[in-house]
Amino acid sequence: MTFSKQKRIFRTPLIFIFLLLLFGCHKVSGNVPPPSQGPVSDKPTQRPYVINNVRYYPIPSSEGFVETGIASWYGRYFHGRKTSNGERYNMYADTAAHKILPMNTMVLVKNLENGREMVVRINDRGPFVRGRIIDLSYGSAKNLGIIKKGTAKVRIYALAPKTDGRFASTPDFTTGEFYVQIGSFLEKNNAERLRDRFKFAGHNAIISEFPLRQHTYYRVQIYTGTKLEIARKAEAALLRKGYDGAFIVAR
Repeated sequence: MTFSKQKRIFRTPLIFIFLLLLFGCHKVSGNVPPPSQGPVSDKPTQRPYVINNVRYYPIPSSEGFVETGIASWYGRYFHGRKTSNGERYNMYADTAAHKILPMNTMVLVKNLENGREMVVRINDRGPFVRGRIIDLSYGSAKNLGIIKKGTAKVRIYALAPKTDGRFASTPDFTTGEFYVQIGSFLEKNNAERLRDRFKFAGHNAIISEFPLRQHTYYRVQIYTGTKLEIARKAEAALLRKGYDGAFIVAR
């Protein structure tokens, strides 16, 4: 995702031992799943929605989006039923479901277990299972070699459209300025308390303000360095320790 530049205090990567010893298995109370930067569309598919008591905020732009996790697939039972954007689900089409990407986003999906990759179009919401990031159509899952096993570890990249109607090649997301977001609050003092705990441990924790309609969200983010690999390890450590909404932010 693309965010404006912010001055940082430290450039030292996150020290994971501090996280494990200092914070234990603590969950942040008062968390609000974080919306991304940019205006929110009035389209129904872009409005926040609730599934199993969890509120999801579709992001207004897919620019720079990259995510690693588990892919699953859905097939014949849903064939012909309406998807979240109103289309009829075609189990043989190159489509997929994602919880927050804008509808019709073209996504490159790479199966990290066998090296296969393909482009799919987002036209549905899901999967609503912890750890799963994308739900592929039967046809897409078959092309990626996922059908028999049922799931696979994948990395997905949102592709930017080019003027000739094609899509740009996969961007390099391995270097840059990486943060892990660990909380988003409506009350600024809650964000400050969480930020201060991490700063006390020697980390560069910041608060990024994000206005959304009638509210301002205060997002707590930790600088992890300039390598995506380090950011992924930090994200994984935080998720294991109870920060369920932790995710990587690239600047």
